[in-house]
Amino acid sequence: MIFTTLFLTSFASATLLPGGSEALLLYLLSEQYQPLLLIASASIGNILGSYVNYLLGVYGVNFARSKQYISEEKIDKAQILFEKYGAWSLLFSWAPIIGDPLTLVAGILHYRWWKFLVIVSFAKIARYSFIYLGFLALTQ
Repeated sequence: MIFTTLFLTSFASATLLPGGSEALLLYLLSEQYQPLLLIASASIGNILGSYVNYLLGVYGVNFARSKQYISEEKIDKAQILFEKYGAWSLLFSWAPIIGDPLTLVAGILHYRWWKFLVIVSFAKIARYSFIYLGFLALTQ
C-alpha cells in the first residue's frame, strides 16, 4: 500500500496537475522503508506521469488547436526553443514548473518516444536518487 501511494503521488506530480512527491518519499525514508523500492516506485510513477504528458502532446495538440487552447505561434516558439536546446532539455523534466511543459512539448513536436523515455527515465531516477543521498547525508 505504501509503495502504491508513493507511485500514485509521483505519477500525479509528473502530470500537469500540481503536486509533489518528494515530501512523501522523505517521510517514508524516515520510516525506514526499503529505499530501493521507494526510489523505484517514485521513479516509475514519475516517468509514467511524464509519458502521459507526452501522449497528451502527441494526441491532444490537434484538439487544443481546434479549441484555440494553443496558438500556432506558441507551438512554433516551443519548437524553436526545443530545437535550439535540443532534447537534452528533457533532462530538466524533473524540475518544478518547467518539467511538465517540457514533456508536453516533446509530444507536440513528436519527438521519438523511445528517446524521450530514455532521457526522462535517467532524469527522474537521478532526481530520486539524489533525494535519497541527501536524506542519507542529513541523517547520518
